[in-house]
Amino acid sequence: MKLTKFTHACVRLEKDRHVLVIDPGSFSETEEALAGAQAVLVTHQHTDHIDVPAVVMALRNNPELQVHAPAVVAEELKAKAADDGGRIHAVEPGSVFEAAGFAIRTFGGQHALIHPQIPVVANIGYLVDDNVFHPGDSFVVPDGISVQTLLVPIHAPWSKVGEVVDFVVSVRAPKAFPVHDGLLNELGRGIVEGHVTRIGAKYGTQYARLGTRESVEV
Repeated sequence: MKLTKFTHACVRLEKDRHVLVIDPGSFSETEEALAGAQAVLVTHQHTDHIDVPAVVMALRNNPELQVHAPAVVAEELKAKAADDGGRIHAVEPGSVFEAAGFAIRTFGGQHALIHPQIPVVANIGYLVDDNVFHPGDSFVVPDGISVQTLLVPIHAPWSKVGEVVDFVVSVRAPKAFPVHDGLLNELGRGIVEGHVTRIGAKYGTQYARLGTRESVEV
């Protein structure tokens, strides 16, 4: 499977001419990421994870495209896409389904707490082909599953470095790559990634940076 990272939280997965995109948000190169995609997975409603106008346009231009998202996102897309042909699906935690030829399992349920006065929204973590796990904005650890490739939210308004490291240690995937890094400069990135790389290695996780549009086989 080929994994391509785009800016911030968006990744594109490709295998056997099938294309799956996770979290094409407003911080990312959404049009490029969505080109030729057969399916989109959305973790939650925040704009850095779902660029609604871009996804609606992709639905209109690509009759093969299917979108899976939490109910609030699915309802917004349905309202704005008008006739979606039943291609927009609401997703809950604990689900198993297929999207664009990929086997999907869902975990979690809610976004990590930002502040008690900021409402918590639904958040779905997606495990793709029992391999790649994208947690969205949470540190939920998939239960009963050995994740092979972990996408790590390395920086967010809702986290601290210790929580990022603990998440990597808890999942113990052989490989880990960054997501949710759009707000970091190089100095901050170096600090966070240094801790993740050093401590993660003690527990069997090899962390590597992926730049925008950079790809890796997983």
